[in-house]
Amino acid sequence: MTLSSTWRAVLGEDGTGMRLASAGAPSGSGTGGPDLKADEGPWTSAGNTAGELRTSTATAVTDLETASQGVTGATQGFASTTALTGILGTWTARLGAVRDECGRLDGALKNTGRDFGERESATKQKFSRAVIAQPANRG
Repeated sequence: MTLSSTWRAVLGEDGTGMRLASAGAPSGSGTGGPDLKADEGPWTSAGNTAGELRTSTATAVTDLETASQGVTGATQGFASTTALTGILGTWTARLGAVRDECGRLDGALKNTGRDFGERESATKQKFSRAVIAQPANRG
């Protein structure tokens, strides 16, 4: 069984091999810039938005329940009373599920942002220590 030319290139059997774009030449003189950043800002912002959506959805559930109070008594005898009661139940359940999911996402997104921020800081510190610990290049 032979490998296709694409796989030979990926595995390095044609002399090129696969390496990270930022790793540069095999000598290790990476030329890539710091284009990958793990910043907590977008995650925290998304978490805040989810929290706001949770609050507004909770308000919508309360408003829906308040607005529908007395519907059964006020519409007694109408064929639509049962349909209105059923619709209220399904919408209350749907909005409740959205509210709960937004609450879950609020915490999860903020935690993810915090974790990314902590890891980014720790990684920068490790790289700083590694650069300091390297002996000067004598050429």
